[in-house]
Amino acid sequence: MTRIVPVIMSGGSGTRLWPLSRLASPKQLHALVSDMTMVQETVRRVATTDEGFSFEPPLIVLNAAQHDLARHQLEVLGVEASHFVVEPFGRNTAPVAAVAAEVVRQQYGEDALVLLLPADHHIKDDVAFHRAVAAGAELAADGHIITFGIQPDRPETGYGYIRRGAAVGAGYAVDAFTEKPNRERAAHFLEDGRYYWNAGMFLFGVGTLAEAMQRDCPDVLEAAQTAVREGRRVDGKILLDEAAFAKSPSISFDYAVMERTDRAAVVPADIGWSDVGSWEALWTIAEKDQDGNVARGDVHLLDSRNSYVLSSGPHVGTIGIEDIVVVATGDAVLVTRRDRSQDVKRIVDALKAGERSNLL
Repeated sequence: MTRIVPVIMSGGSGTRLWPLSRLASPKQLHALVSDMTMVQETVRRVATTDEGFSFEPPLIVLNAAQHDLARHQLEVLGVEASHFVVEPFGRNTAPVAAVAAEVVRQQYGEDALVLLLPADHHIKDDVAFHRAVAAGAELAADGHIITFGIQPDRPETGYGYIRRGAAVGAGYAVDAFTEKPNRERAAHFLEDGRYYWNAGMFLFGVGTLAEAMQRDCPDVLEAAQTAVREGRRVDGKILLDEAAFAKSPSISFDYAVMERTDRAAVVPADIGWSDVGSWEALWTIAEKDQDGNVARGDVHLLDSRNSYVLSSGPHVGTIGIEDIVVVATGDAVLVTRRDRSQDVKRIVDALKAGERSNLL
């Protein structure tokens, strides 16, 4: 039976969901879609499967500020991680993948498969997700590096796209990657039919990845392997060596590996996916009342429609609003049109520039 090691990337800060999502308690550590937090949902999703492969205990990659809360949430869930890998600072997803592959290689050997997953994505259909992983595992065992593609249902400008090429097993060779397009180009991709949204989930063999990175981004690989080798292991944590990790470029897995390798393959995944990348996205996937509203926390909505209102602090009341997001915490309030919620990051940038670290 194929054994797959899930590696869950939980180090991000989720700035587009400010003011609820903060550096020490980012969106993946909040219950935004169900009664479980997003990292709990992700861990639960890779706990069991009936698809002819088995999941090993997950490896969680995060930063020191998030560790205690994330560890507690896994304990509440009754799941024990194989390791918590603590980054001294963020270096994007390519170094994370290289670090994870090295840890997995040491524990499981060169033939192990790694399933690299963001902790903060929503997947509605776990069964379909497991089917997609099973299809990808066959290709990964043959030396492909797998990305999972989501069939677009609208001309989305906030996602990267993958164009499929020739059929390969249950998937396709990757013909091209395209960064976030403008609306006209996104509409063309939707009409073309060969394009998928890039979900940022990957599956690969440890040895395959090492060979690809040695050829295409050896500086990332060397820094990551040294950071693991010279790091400290304390109480189930792997504390990466700071000096070694600092030598890695900050680069995404897409740029460093997927866009350079000739082993990239895409497996279609009809799994009810969302990256929950904005309050608008969260409103879209949440259960709504008869007026199209989502209300969470101590809130009261009167004559309001198609709005998202959340409070983790004071009581919030609304009257006569439509297509609005209101988020209140103990020290900050956000009010925006739903269609402008992607701009929340601009507020975070302004807070950084104004040295308002207490609100970050």
